[in-house]
Amino acid sequence: MSLEHIDLDQIQDVAQAKRAIVGLLNLVEDLQATVRELQGEVQRLRDENNRLKGEQGKPNIKPNKPGKGQAKGAITPRKPSGVSRKHGTRGANWIRSRIDREEVLTVDPTQLPADAEFKGYEDTLVQDVVTAANNVLYHKEKF
Repeated sequence: MSLEHIDLDQIQDVAQAKRAIVGLLNLVEDLQATVRELQGEVQRLRDENNRLKGEQGKPNIKPNKPGKGQAKGAITPRKPSGVSRKHGTRGANWIRSRIDREEVLTVDPTQLPADAEFKGYEDTLVQDVVTAANNVLYHKEKF
């Protein structure tokens, strides 16, 4: 279907509008496929042009192949979406770290909803490197 076959003045009911919309969507799909083909051809021509100039073309990176023991096209099992790994599964490294100071961060109660409940604290360790001067005056004995 092309745009010449669509006359907006002749659309009288929903069925005709649906047919026109389906025709337009099919036309958009065809145009997208043509654009993809042309983009591929342009890239191939650019690569050939660069090769003839003595430059390197775009590398041909092949997709990953299924691992051993998997059938071709087999779907690898994955975690369900929305399930993340538990925090601290690698071990709580901050327990072994020396804590130099502790601060309690408070929230302004007027900024909270009326039904908010205090449920305790969540500990978060922020590690930083501090460089400080360490000047020492030595008193040496002199004889």
